[in-house]
Amino acid sequence: MDYKEIYAQWLENSYFDEATKEELKSIENDEKEIQERFYMDLEFGTAGLRGIIGAGTNRMNIYVVRRATQGLANYIAKVGKQSQGVAIAYDSRHMSPEFAKEAALCLAANGIKAYVFESLRPTPELSYAVRRLGCTAGINITASHNPPEYNGYKVYWEDGAQITPPHDTGIMAEVKKVTDYAAVKTMDKDAAVAAGLYQVIGADIDDPYIEELKKLILHQDCIDKVAGELKIVYSPLHGTGNIPVRRVLKELGFKNVYVVPEQELPDGDFPTVSYPNPEAAEAFELGLALGKKVDADLILATDPDADRLGVYVKDSKTGEYHSLTGNMSGCLIGDYVIGQRKALYGLPEDGAFIRSIVSTNMADAIAKYYGIQLVEVLTGFKFIGQKILEFENTGKGTYLFGMEESYGCLTGTYARDKDAVDASMTLCEAAAYYKTKNMTLWDAMLAMYERYGYYKDDVTAITLKGIEGLAKIQEIMNTLRDQAPQEIGAYKVTAIRDYKKDTVTDLATGRVTPTGLPASNVLYYEMTDGAWVCVRPSGTEPKVKFYLGVKGTSLEDADAKSKALSESVHAMINKML
Repeated sequence: MDYKEIYAQWLENSYFDEATKEELKSIENDEKEIQERFYMDLEFGTAGLRGIIGAGTNRMNIYVVRRATQGLANYIAKVGKQSQGVAIAYDSRHMSPEFAKEAALCLAANGIKAYVFESLRPTPELSYAVRRLGCTAGINITASHNPPEYNGYKVYWEDGAQITPPHDTGIMAEVKKVTDYAAVKTMDKDAAVAAGLYQVIGADIDDPYIEELKKLILHQDCIDKVAGELKIVYSPLHGTGNIPVRRVLKELGFKNVYVVPEQELPDGDFPTVSYPNPEAAEAFELGLALGKKVDADLILATDPDADRLGVYVKDSKTGEYHSLTGNMSGCLIGDYVIGQRKALYGLPEDGAFIRSIVSTNMADAIAKYYGIQLVEVLTGFKFIGQKILEFENTGKGTYLFGMEESYGCLTGTYARDKDAVDASMTLCEAAAYYKTKNMTLWDAMLAMYERYGYYKDDVTAITLKGIEGLAKIQEIMNTLRDQAPQEIGAYKVTAIRDYKKDTVTDLATGRVTPTGLPASNVLYYEMTDGAWVCVRPSGTEPKVKFYLGVKGTSLEDADAKSKALSESVHAMINKML
């Protein structure tokens, strides 16, 4: 069927509710909009679903959520794990509670028990809940830091990590098989509760989750010493972080936590920002104003599902606040956790620092300094979660820390996704520790540059929406694959990693070796002087991303080199547009 026929079917079929039909009638004279909504099914990818809320097969709505859940239920039945149940969480976005409920009732109708949080919760707590309850899978309704018109549907497996092979492809295949929306199972909520297939969860998960976080504290003594002096500004950006972040900081003894009042309460419109991304400077405008007012030591912001943390830290010499990239805050937390663990308990011989391939090479320098292994994984925290599971199953490797450049890290193994509640707590602990040494977090960052080298990393992206955009992204990847650059800016390319072909080609010798990682549409250029560029289509947005890294002799030198390389990358992109 073409998109016009599917559109007509949604208008005529009694299965679809009147509100949906009214929305579809309102676009009857807009051919392009009808095509955009119905030319394809919203793709169930390796991270699940993410799309604009609205009626249509290529939108996020209750029918698309039911279909995805039916596919998941069919896969769970196929692998014989119906008895363990599925945990469901959701964030502050529009339709999140409704989508969570629909997913739960579809599971219940398939004889699979759903454990549904009573109200919004962070992504990492969902990861923890899956493990705590011994569930087969987890569903999280969130579109992370996307603009307010979006929502999403992430699937987790029994280890608490987002789905990876073989489960991701297995679930995707089952979702594709569900072609008749009206055949998807659902049931009445009261009937599901009565049958013991719908259970509300809350404090029974919150309390042990917070306890797991507190177990990770290394220097309660330092917190006790300076908790009355340290000043922390925090913004949940209208999302899920408000209660757990404040709770854990309070229980640890931090006395001066100032919450940005305009961004405190959950709000799916995210009225104070164009999109709720702690990577963006606008997310910190209100926090910085409050920080300057109260003379804060650090300013924190978590994204709506509280898995990413953005940070500004005070420079005591100038009184100004410096923004930390995800690479900087990740390395700051990682260096603190690994360094203090070594000082207090010593490090295991098989200790590991795990990072994604697009994260900073400073992580490699930290691992080398502490004599531990550095493990690279593909982009996506689920691959870090997968590595933790591998360590547990084989008994080879001890997880010490994991991070990715996109503002996410994890200091323990209680969850298998990045945790901004944990990161907020640990960074505040590190701030307390350094304060006892008469240092700020910015001083600690500068000391790391001196010790490890002046690494500077950046990411740029071009957005290409719609059908044409998708084709253009593929064209860019094909061009770069078939006509690989020999140099980018001032740097010669020395090796090309093609993760789709599983090849690492040494340009000097022509020698080809495997990447050792699963197939993924990613190109990575190793270059002279420790510089690198990596290109990959985003898995969650209509973007192609360009990551780059340099190493300088000072902050100023690294900044200049990074700027020059970024300009060269943009020039390369522009030729392809």
